[in-house]
Amino acid sequence: MSFKPGGYYVRGVVILVVAVLLPAGCADSQAAKVAAAQSETVWLSSLEVAKMSSGWGKAVVGKSVQNQELSIGGKKFTEGVGTHANSVMYIDLKRAAKRFSAYVGVDDEVDGNIGSITFKVFGDDRELFDSGIMKAGEAAQKVDVDLSGVKTLILLVNSAGDGINYDHADWAQAKFEVVGAQPKAMDRPKEKAVILTPSPGPEPRINGPKVFGVRPGRPFIYRIPATGKRPMTFAVSNLPEGLKLDSQSGIITGNVPGQSGEYVLSLKASNGHGSAERAFTIVVGDTLALTPPMGWNSWYIHYNRVTDQNMREAADAMVESGMADFGYMYVNIDDCWMKKKQDEPYRDENGAVLTNAKFPDMKAMTDYIHSKGLRAGIYISPGPWTCAGYVGSYQHEKDDAWKFAEWGFDFLKYDWCSYGQIAKDRSLAELQKPYQQMGDILKTLDRDVVLNLCQYGMGEVWKWGGQVGGHCWRTTGDLGLSPSFMQIGLSNARHYEYAQPGRWNDPDYILIGWVGDAHQMGEGQLTTLSPNEQYAYMSMWSLMAAPLIYSGEMTKLDEFTLNVLCNAEVIEVDQDSLGQQGRIITQTDEELILAKDMEDGSKAVGLFNNDELDRKMSIKWSDLGIKGKYRVRDLWRQKDIGEFTDQYEGKVSRRGVIMIRLFPVR
Repeated sequence: MSFKPGGYYVRGVVILVVAVLLPAGCADSQAAKVAAAQSETVWLSSLEVAKMSSGWGKAVVGKSVQNQELSIGGKKFTEGVGTHANSVMYIDLKRAAKRFSAYVGVDDEVDGNIGSITFKVFGDDRELFDSGIMKAGEAAQKVDVDLSGVKTLILLVNSAGDGINYDHADWAQAKFEVVGAQPKAMDRPKEKAVILTPSPGPEPRINGPKVFGVRPGRPFIYRIPATGKRPMTFAVSNLPEGLKLDSQSGIITGNVPGQSGEYVLSLKASNGHGSAERAFTIVVGDTLALTPPMGWNSWYIHYNRVTDQNMREAADAMVESGMADFGYMYVNIDDCWMKKKQDEPYRDENGAVLTNAKFPDMKAMTDYIHSKGLRAGIYISPGPWTCAGYVGSYQHEKDDAWKFAEWGFDFLKYDWCSYGQIAKDRSLAELQKPYQQMGDILKTLDRDVVLNLCQYGMGEVWKWGGQVGGHCWRTTGDLGLSPSFMQIGLSNARHYEYAQPGRWNDPDYILIGWVGDAHQMGEGQLTTLSPNEQYAYMSMWSLMAAPLIYSGEMTKLDEFTLNVLCNAEVIEVDQDSLGQQGRIITQTDEELILAKDMEDGSKAVGLFNNDELDRKMSIKWSDLGIKGKYRVRDLWRQKDIGEFTDQYEGKVSRRGVIMIRLFPVR
């Protein structure tokens, strides 16, 4: 080996000798200099930036999220990563990084639009940096944190609690000082899919709503939702004239009385392990959907590939999987059942819409769905074309409504789509016009049809949707095109005061299990949501009294997905007869608390942890307007936690939820 002066080996020998001969303080100083000399700079942009999530678009190396020059508060930067709230990146430092530094802020490309975000840096379980709320136009903040001994770094950008619009975030001049192993971008930690919901026992339990609204004299079908070992027999006391029960299937059919009134029934289910009884009120009057609709929709899994066979398979799976035993009842086809633009004729000699070849007999299909004790739903647009380019109802609204009734449909999703080309402007009158027209027509039909207004929250539809004949209405854009169910849910949650029996805010479907890529209308794949996020999703929708419409692959329902969809105590919160939507008690970047008043005087509460680390959360009785001792029940685990006075506190997993119900102790 060469001993050439200045070579690494020669320097190594000198260091060894100095360490022995010099006083300890001098040796430490010399070692520090050598360590500094061996450190190197690693830019954040050199890592696998594709692993940085972005609430809109994709994280971009060396540019803003809109691919412009990085600029914060008028200052330009040549290096860094542009992203969009909400954003997170995990980095494995291998305990080799010494420092992380950057300049952070809202990129100037938002050009005067409101943008407000927070930047956070976590090292293992410690918060190392918190920018506080930063707004568009403000000067960049300097990040400079010690990473000594840190194994995992988390870079987090949140929306500051006001939605993600224009939240363009820059990690400018972001770099690591490293000695040894290089940092590496990581996937977010994988969670074990723990099944929290206990399996139903062999003894009967009756689930679902306690009230059901129908119009006088209309056809009625209802499958008593009951868990327990089959075979099971059913009985109903006080069944109104015109209705009959199949005691083996538990399906009630017939026509309700022609006179308005409340008919209080007693439903009973029995098997070899016992029996269960429950009151059930049929309210004959003007209001349908007294509790939020529950069921399945074809869109986010089948898109333009949907067929008659898909619908029949979904109906089969709803019964065979047990979903129907928890109250799921609607089997709804979305877009693409009718003919496309190039496939004339679109209508028959009477003006009624024609189906495409994949749907040879709509009446036979709905009869099949009804034979299961379920209800059938259909879709169309008030415009000339649907969103996917199939024929709409424009100038044939009455023809189509009567045809839907003739076919036997019980639910109509009416999607704005191309009606934007027909409307004169975006005035309230023009936004309401097509829905008022269809709502009036549906009231004249000889069967009940629940009307879902799909128009993405335009004109503050939550304020008037019920007045035009709607029973539920979308409050936001498509959830499948959004990166976050939580952001969609938060937008919907703000309109809690407008929900009531027969009038429900709809934040779109439940997308878990096997779902398709909405951007490309692609084939299904297993959801990327973590198990904790799936529990939070279902909890949030239930607390918001949202329609519980699943839109994944019904033939691939696994045990975990069914555990999330089919918890009787969670669904009971959604289906509560009081009809209140949960209100926001607390909302920060890290925490959300929703609370819902229940008909029996109890309170349902969800404590949502939106952070990347586990955290303790609490709910104070004073925030709920209550006092005294309450029995607290964990709804996902279906067990009592204990009795508490003044407040409850619990540990909530990252991106997870604790959903509880508080019962007063008399």
